[in-house]
Amino acid sequence: MIVADLHVHTTRSDGTLPPDAVSDAAREAALAAVAVTDHDRLPPYDAPVVERDGVTVIAGIELRVTTGDQRLDLLGYGVDPTPELRAETKRLQRDRVGRARKIVDCVEDRLGVDLNLDLHDGIGRPHIARAIAESSAPDDAQDAFDHLIGTDRPCYVARDLPTFERGRALLGDAAALVGLAHPLRYDDPERALAHAGELDAVERNYPYDAAVDLTPVDETIATHDLLATGGSDAHGERLGKAGLGRATYERVGTALDAALAGR
Repeated sequence: MIVADLHVHTTRSDGTLPPDAVSDAAREAALAAVAVTDHDRLPPYDAPVVERDGVTVIAGIELRVTTGDQRLDLLGYGVDPTPELRAETKRLQRDRVGRARKIVDCVEDRLGVDLNLDLHDGIGRPHIARAIAESSAPDDAQDAFDHLIGTDRPCYVARDLPTFERGRALLGDAAALVGLAHPLRYDDPERALAHAGELDAVERNYPYDAAVDLTPVDETIATHDLLATGGSDAHGERLGKAGLGRATYERVGTALDAALAGR
């Protein structure tokens, strides 16, 4: 039974669930704990861990970094923002807005449509894809990624990302635990997992295809004595599609509490 979903997005990035509704959605899914991990945005809480109506809400972040030609996502848990992390997330949001403006201009020019999209902090390509689908263009959201705004497509614009080393250092100072998100989603999982030894955790449980082989993840966790985390990567209002059972979550919770106590 899943009791903790440690990878959830809200309207502060590209999710549809308002932050204030996270605890209600968690209770509806019979979860004891949830982590809010919006893309490149600081959590909207006044403490690294808060209790909301009987649900433990962990303040987190999903930070995209680069290792050269590979981009990875790092999950920070128990975030108490430092000035350096605040400055970097502000820079990343400015970069997101500027990038979105270039993508929108390209899409509108190619399709002859007006997307009428608010270029707000937290904006990402999913927002643009939805706007394309809701416009007079014939493309749906997936078509938009496949043909227009996906990587190497005509309207794709790259982001200015921090290096893995920079991101790891920022989260190491601000978060109690730092993990690698969804390692088997990358084009080269082996290269991604090679960085896990510098982290505290790896996201093992994720809504992968049922046929996925978790052996490389389990071997990495065992080799480096890492925590196994898990979450649904929810962008909608349903939580708990993937996550941690009670025993595994208790190990993560104990490590989180110990790290916070030692800060």
